[in-house]
Amino acid sequence: MKHHYTVLLSLLVSAPAQAADFDHASWDTLLTENVEMAPDASSSTVNYAEFEEDRAALKSYLDAMAKVSRAEFDAWSKPDQLAFLINAYNAWTVELILTQYPDLASIKELGSLTQSPWQKAFIPLLGETVSLDNIEHDMIRGSGLYNDPRIHFGVNCASIGCPALLNEAFVGSKLEQQLEMMTKGFLSDRTRNRLEDGNLAVSSIFNWYGDDFEQGWRGAETLDEFFALYADSLGLTADDIEALDSGDMEISFLEYDWRLNDSNGTRTAGNSNFISPLWLIRSNPVLGFAAGGVLLVIIGGIIMVVRRRRRKKTA
Repeated sequence: MKHHYTVLLSLLVSAPAQAADFDHASWDTLLTENVEMAPDASSSTVNYAEFEEDRAALKSYLDAMAKVSRAEFDAWSKPDQLAFLINAYNAWTVELILTQYPDLASIKELGSLTQSPWQKAFIPLLGETVSLDNIEHDMIRGSGLYNDPRIHFGVNCASIGCPALLNEAFVGSKLEQQLEMMTKGFLSDRTRNRLEDGNLAVSSIFNWYGDDFEQGWRGAETLDEFFALYADSLGLTADDIEALDSGDMEISFLEYDWRLNDSNGTRTAGNSNFISPLWLIRSNPVLGFAAGGVLLVIIGGIIMVVRRRRRKKTA
C-alpha cells in the first residue's frame, strides 16, 4: 500500500512539471543576438539580416513547436500556454518576413487584395495549419482562457508602430513580469502615446482592440480606467486622470507606422500603405456594418436598373 501511495504521489508531483517541458532556449538565444532593445523597453529593432544567417536555428525551433500536440499543450499551466503562443506568433512573424527579406519595406507587402499577411494559413501548430490571426485572435484573445490585454504589448507585427519585440523568449515562470515591463515600456514611448494640447493621443492599438482593455482586468471597465492604471508610464498627473474620467480630456488615435522594424534601416515602401479591404472589414465591426450597408445599396440599385430595362422591353 505504501508503494502505491508513493507512485501516486510521484505522478501528482510530476504532472504539473509538464508545463515547463518545452524549451524556448534556442529562441531566447536568437532574440538576444538579433534584437536591439531600448533600455526602457519602449522600442526595439530587429536585425533580419543576422536572423537570415541563423535561419536554420529558427526553423529548428519552429519545427519543435510544431511537434507539440494539443493534449500536451492543454496539460500546461496557463502562463506556459500563453508564453508558448506569444513566442509562436513572434517567431513565425520573423520567419514570414524572411521569406521576402530584404526586398520589402513593410509586412503589409506580403498581403494581397483579398488576404492580409496575418490571414495566411501556413503555420503548423497544435495539430492544425493556422494563420497569425488564428494565433492572436482565436487561440489567445478568443479562447477566453487568458483575458489579459497586455498580450497586445507582447505580440509583435514586425513594424515600427508595434510594441517592441522582446529580446528574450517569453516563459511562463516570469510571464507576469515580462508583460508588465513591455506594457509600461510601450506606454512610456512618446512617439506613440502622449499628451497633445491637453488631450491624450495614443496608439491605434487602443482603437482596434479597445474592448480588450474594458473587460475588467485589474478592475478596468473602460479605456480611461486602464490608462489610469499606467498613469506614471503615460506621464499623466492626478488632474489628467480626473479629466479623463470626467470626459474633459479627449482620446485620439495616432497613425500607425507600418514600416519594417529593421535595424539596418527602413526601405522605400512598395505597397506598404496597402492593406486588404477584407481584413479591414473583418477587424473593424463598424466598418463591416458600413460596408454591408453600401453593398446592399449597390445591389438594390442594380436590381432597380434591371427591372427598369425589363419594363422598357415589355412596353
